[in-house]
Amino acid sequence: MSLSPSPGESEPNGGRSERRSLLGLPRPELERAVAPLVDRTFRARQIYDALYRRGVSRFADMTDLSLELRGALEDRFEVAPPRAVLRERSADGSSKALLELADGATIEAVAIPDGRRMTLCLSSQAGCGLACRFCVTGFWGAGRNLDSGEIVGQALALREGVKPPFEGLNLVFMGMGEPLQNLDEVARSLEIFSEFISWRRITVSTAGVIPGIERMASWERRPNLAVSLHAPDDERRGRLMPINRTYPLDDLLAALKAYPLERGRKVTIEYLLVRDFNDAPGDADLLVERLAGLDCKVNLIPVNPDPVLGARMVPPDPRVSESFRARLKQRGCLATLRRRRGDDVSAACGQLRAPGRPPRGFRHSRWLAGVERG
Repeated sequence: MSLSPSPGESEPNGGRSERRSLLGLPRPELERAVAPLVDRTFRARQIYDALYRRGVSRFADMTDLSLELRGALEDRFEVAPPRAVLRERSADGSSKALLELADGATIEAVAIPDGRRMTLCLSSQAGCGLACRFCVTGFWGAGRNLDSGEIVGQALALREGVKPPFEGLNLVFMGMGEPLQNLDEVARSLEIFSEFISWRRITVSTAGVIPGIERMASWERRPNLAVSLHAPDDERRGRLMPINRTYPLDDLLAALKAYPLERGRKVTIEYLLVRDFNDAPGDADLLVERLAGLDCKVNLIPVNPDPVLGARMVPPDPRVSESFRARLKQRGCLATLRRRRGDDVSAACGQLRAPGRPPRGFRHSRWLAGVERG
């Protein structure tokens, strides 16, 4: 398996082809890119539909185009979706794919079946620099932003062989990385996805990057917004999430209250439950007080343990989690308890990895000690 090159060891041209990839170009950009090659404007629409409605990854398979045009496209462009180098299937039917990008960087994405629908959990960065203490991705530190083609390509890779590839999908940007730190490329991918998937079935999750939230608030159409809170006070949230030092709770909640919501929609507050840390009845009461005036629902997530996270990062007893949910409900707060999916293949919330390089920052010494003991 090819893994990310170390800093300073990148391949010529970053391992990328000199041909421009059409994958990830919204319709207007694709039309401009292929305009010099097509004789009629509807040819661009045929190419766009082949990529996104039919999931075609080779120009040779766009048989509604002439041989001459297919050859010209092959000479100048490529499709270049991420390549699945490993797939793991959970006992509950979820599946995780390790995807290799053109420059050798790797990401993970998850497919979660739910009756007739399928939810895809997509990554926005090849790593994450936020260093949240409950997240395995952050253990390895920051990676580069993904471009829109690499984001859209994850959905195509996970749905390989399914035609049309985006039918019946829910999308959640809850994989590796912080989507609002890569909002330009996330927005371009949303422009494509929203032609085939309702905005109401797309969710962007953030650790609380206020400038990104404010920017999304200005959009004409918006996906669902989910925000990681995980503690009802700044002291404990800061211990879990260093980003709280930059965007503390009062400022974050003010930005969420100003966020425009379409009829019938709510902000989702994600609240991680960690044993003996933030799972007491008083914590539920304080959370309700914090969320007063915000049109929201709370998604409770018992933390998913992992060896790299340490012995204290464990979920409460299931009865404690249910009691916390019931207390929120009693106080008038809409709350659900997330069912764990894919944890047997490390595909559950917070478990996605950035393999192939050692961790950075404060976690490096812990990882190094583990290597030496091994």
